[in-house]
Amino acid sequence: MTQLHLNPNPSLWTGRKSESIEYWNQAVISVKDLALDQNQEFRKIGILGYAGEEGVKRNQGRLGTAEGPNEIRKMLGGLAFHLKENSKIFDYGDISTLNGDLESSHELISETVFKLLETKHFPVLFGGGHDLALAHGRGIYKYLALKNEKLGIINLDAHFDLRPMVNRQGHSGSPFYQLSQEYHNQFHYLCLGVQRAANPRSLFETADRVNARWVAMEDFRMNNWEVIQEKIGWFLDSVNKVYLSIDLDGFSSAFSPGVSAPSPMGFNPDIAFKVFELIASSKKLISMDVVELNPTFDQDNATARLAARCTEYLARKVFG
Repeated sequence: MTQLHLNPNPSLWTGRKSESIEYWNQAVISVKDLALDQNQEFRKIGILGYAGEEGVKRNQGRLGTAEGPNEIRKMLGGLAFHLKENSKIFDYGDISTLNGDLESSHELISETVFKLLETKHFPVLFGGGHDLALAHGRGIYKYLALKNEKLGIINLDAHFDLRPMVNRQGHSGSPFYQLSQEYHNQFHYLCLGVQRAANPRSLFETADRVNARWVAMEDFRMNNWEVIQEKIGWFLDSVNKVYLSIDLDGFSSAFSPGVSAPSPMGFNPDIAFKVFELIASSKKLISMDVVELNPTFDQDNATARLAARCTEYLARKVFG
């Protein structure tokens, strides 16, 4: 297998043990060389890490996100396991970036996501920079094109990530802009928790041009849940499948200090998990990622723990 791929490290999956499977570390099966499970009888979870930060570097963010996937694994391993007994979880390791060649990493991620979906996996990707969304999205679009199904992208984030490319190069702030340009009329995008202080007026204009929908941070609160629920519900009804992207910098830095672009004005976990439940209940969630964990700046693993809880909650709602 190409050097871009790093085999999983089973020793990262630590935690309590019991005679039966009661914790995630007991349920995860580490698989080498991207040898995807081919069993078509049941859906299963396929974990893939993106150990890359070239996109963050190009976007002038704080470096350290390449270590994110393994920290999420460590925190996830100790959580109690509440999925159905026959649920299978495979860890397929990480895809890295060599010599700043972001584009080659993206190609392998897209190809792997497509194959995961083709073999009835529910892809769960850990970042790494949010440029991961470009590669992740491409893989899903390719898969759904075979089924003629409409994809909706829901992004929980402080930023639109609709910035233009720089010198024809993508970065962690441009993934959804690039998807909008590649897929045009197929691009259906809802961003939740957008902060006006973090997005200049030009990005709101770009959002209008690509027909994006959003809920601003000021309105993304529990006391506004009925309005939020209606907006998400309308979006869910308009598509066949949903790709959920969770950027940890959308959360308040009180809950998520270990990110490339922290903000004290982000949303709290209560509203995010309410959204997760609504999306999962639609039965349309096809793939997800959690991105921008930067362990260098984390405090008591708070951000990694939050990333793990987001993953566990959604997996339980989808497979529980």
